[in-house]
Amino acid sequence: MKLDGIAVVIFLLVLMVFPASLSAQDSPSADNQNTHYSQAAEPQNPEPGHEPVHGAGNHGGHGNHVNLGEVLPLYSCIPFACMLLSIALLPLVAGTFWHHHFGKISAFWAATLAVPFVAIFKGVAVYEILHIILADYVPFIILLWALFTVSGGILLKGSLRGTPIVNTGIILLGTVLASWMGTTGAAMLLIRPLLRANAHRKNKTFMVVFFIFLVANIGGALTPLGDPPLFLGFLHGVSFFWTFKILPEMLVASGILLTVYFFLDSYHYKKEDVVVPDDGEKQPLRLVGTYNFLFLAGVVGSVLMSGIVDLGTVSTLGVHRAVQDWLRDGLLICLGLASLWATPRVLREENEFSWFPIIEVAYLFIGIFITMIPCLLLLKAGPDGAFAFLIAAVKEPFHYFWVTGCLSSFLDNAPTYLTFFNTALGSFYAGMPEAQSVPLLMTENAIFLKAISSGAVFFGACSYIGNAPNFMVRSIADEAGTTMPSFFGYILKYSLVFLIPTFVIVTFIFF
Repeated sequence: MKLDGIAVVIFLLVLMVFPASLSAQDSPSADNQNTHYSQAAEPQNPEPGHEPVHGAGNHGGHGNHVNLGEVLPLYSCIPFACMLLSIALLPLVAGTFWHHHFGKISAFWAATLAVPFVAIFKGVAVYEILHIILADYVPFIILLWALFTVSGGILLKGSLRGTPIVNTGIILLGTVLASWMGTTGAAMLLIRPLLRANAHRKNKTFMVVFFIFLVANIGGALTPLGDPPLFLGFLHGVSFFWTFKILPEMLVASGILLTVYFFLDSYHYKKEDVVVPDDGEKQPLRLVGTYNFLFLAGVVGSVLMSGIVDLGTVSTLGVHRAVQDWLRDGLLICLGLASLWATPRVLREENEFSWFPIIEVAYLFIGIFITMIPCLLLLKAGPDGAFAFLIAAVKEPFHYFWVTGCLSSFLDNAPTYLTFFNTALGSFYAGMPEAQSVPLLMTENAIFLKAISSGAVFFGACSYIGNAPNFMVRSIADEAGTTMPSFFGYILKYSLVFLIPTFVIVTFIFF
């Protein structure tokens, strides 16, 4: 564990330090040509496909800009589809090969997109790849690593046995915590206690799936700290506590799923005729490594700081990022290192902590992020891109809920949220500055913003890649010996059976 941990830390430091060391060479003042912003973009934090590009022109020329989302065909999304199919099928048909080579497979599909992309669009394509790595992947993996590392130093000791009531209580606790410490933080904190409490149970798969539904997704709907799309809305003017307006939708969805879970767990508990192991005298529950909660609070505070403080921007390899975002990433690495230093190795070993889940996520998601570039660009192009038919069809609140949700199930839910957030602003307040239109959207047309917000958060539970912690929870459970469903098995056996009917009920009640 020690060597793996050092390797991960070095990897994160390289991600941070190498690009930052080149920032001084890319002066923001030099960005005086080929500038193109969309309605969704802010000067301090431009979106992919709409930022200044250095020396990049249409098909490699200079002095002309190209909006890739307007020219890319739908078939440019094929590498992304192949990446998803690899995740879905290879563990089933070639499990050993996948286990040893999933990083190479991820790199292969990334290359199938990147090589022709750069060959055709040259500097513009290079810029888009750098942008998604520096502005999206790097902060994504650093945040996951920090939460994974810190939560791995917190151990729940004592006699905790997985009865239906206990399990429902753990999932309920995680659902409540998710909005305040993030879905990733809550999931990483509680997944190991849930697995240990049910070590004597035969059927644990459904427990982990419902944990993903509620703790890793739906529970994060109440504050911008809960889930990335809501944080993005906060950055664009949605007030911090406005998301409490989604409480009725969250309560209905959570109430239905928790009730279904309790009866499902009760059924299996009786069917298994569970015999609780006798470990002698019952030990009271107690937390060890509680000082890691200070580091966890530091992680939440660092994320919140990056959305409140404005320290200007810096150009890194031609990609503009806010200074406070780099500062946040640096703080997260320091907090993770502090947790590693402060937590005894024996405690992490007792917590069955290993680096494999975060390494697997890092390898697979670099392929997902890169192959996803055309999909995001097409989505951001709105009525001018290949997804124009979809954007034009979104008119009613339930349209926003389902289209935002379905796209969030497989694409990054943050840019999906932002796309339909701006679609709503353009539909109701065309030409009005964001500072004036967002408050009106929160009041006059709040139902549309609630549909977008809840769709982006709720539907992230529909697939393993719908939200960051889903895949990590799956990996941790799999490593602990719990058989998890395949990519399509998860969707067919659980999402379509339990989630979609729940969302239909939410639609009829609220949208």
